[in-house]
Amino acid sequence: MNAPNEKLTLTTNAELMARRVAALPRGVGQGHALFAKRAENAEIWDVEGRRWIDFCAGIAVVNTGHCHPRIVAAAHRQLESFTHTCFQVVAYESYVELCERLNAAAPGDSPKKSFLVNTGAEAVENAVKIARAATGRSGLIAFSGGFHGRTLFGMALTGKVAPYKIKFGPFPGEIFHVPFPNALHGISEDDSIVAIERLFASSIEASRVAAIFIEPVQGEGGYVPAPLGFLRRLRALCDAHGILLVADEVQTGFGRCGKLFASEHYGIEPDIITLAKGLGGGLPVAAVVGKAQLMDAADIGGLGSTYAGNPVAVAGALAVLDVLEEQQLCARSMALGEHLRTRFGAMMEEFSSIVEVRGLGAMTAVEFCRNGDPRQPAADLATALKNEAAKRGLLLLLCGPYGNVLRVMLPLTISQAVLDEGLEIIEASLRAIGA
Repeated sequence: MNAPNEKLTLTTNAELMARRVAALPRGVGQGHALFAKRAENAEIWDVEGRRWIDFCAGIAVVNTGHCHPRIVAAAHRQLESFTHTCFQVVAYESYVELCERLNAAAPGDSPKKSFLVNTGAEAVENAVKIARAATGRSGLIAFSGGFHGRTLFGMALTGKVAPYKIKFGPFPGEIFHVPFPNALHGISEDDSIVAIERLFASSIEASRVAAIFIEPVQGEGGYVPAPLGFLRRLRALCDAHGILLVADEVQTGFGRCGKLFASEHYGIEPDIITLAKGLGGGLPVAAVVGKAQLMDAADIGGLGSTYAGNPVAVAGALAVLDVLEEQQLCARSMALGEHLRTRFGAMMEEFSSIVEVRGLGAMTAVEFCRNGDPRQPAADLATALKNEAAKRGLLLLLCGPYGNVLRVMLPLTISQAVLDEGLEIIEASLRAIGA
């Protein structure tokens, strides 16, 4: 059905896809062959006027929903003043205010400093620079299954080859990967810690490691939360060897996991945090937040970017922080997660292909395997679910090393009626594909 006052267009999704194929390189993927006309909260209307329920949120970006009126209004007000000066040339108060608020909100008692960049990948690249400058060391450790971006250090730190690394090497040296704890696949906390200790014995001495990068909940790796005690053990290991702990909260931050930062669930203080996605509510802004003495390690001019901290995006980010607080979206995220996992848990009783339901806050995953065996990932079933749900008007995305994990990334502002409508589509789709 068309949305109220929605005008039909002669342009179709198929026509636009044909133009896209002719104009864009094939390396730019697309999860659904649709073109958006407008969006509101957790719904999108395409160029043909069809309504879609959005369980993707622009890959966990619009935590505050599409076109939240507070964020749109803040951006409009800034547009009427100025759109760009380059902060390193002529500064503006809103940039400073956003950094002040991030510093105050970041976990831990240590004084913090922040600066703004454009994307999560850029935040990771700068975290590497700061870690090396602050420690005088070069080595970096990350986790298999982790995702840290598509730029050079981001790709090198990413623990997933396809599609992110294929044909793009060689990558920077002195970057090492260890297994991420995953009980379903037989990897314990001890296994991960022992793997790091083995690196110190066989590949790089601990005194040459600058930082360990970790997502509190792996994103592309399958929406796998780190065990509650693991990050504390990792914090202790880093402290014992003078290594910095970098929490990549690009996807887990800003209420996605039920707190402003997922690290808060673990009771640890990262040395550096990388942020993006939900920070801007759909406007491109990212940040690096860290302990003040570390953040000051780079020389003047060593950090920055022409577009970083764009004033329109900063205005949106300040509004995002207000909305998160005023609408209590962290608490809403926890309630959403409980509801999602309860519903998926009930589906697990009916559909034998579901081997695990997991998550932290609203960041929820469903893993599909054959015969209840984690060693038999069922990417075909997960893909069939995604396609069948799309036929019924629900947008989903998959993840995991084998593409067999449904990841739910709905806006935290979604109404209960739209949420349950989407869940009913998933359940009907699972029956339709014989899961």
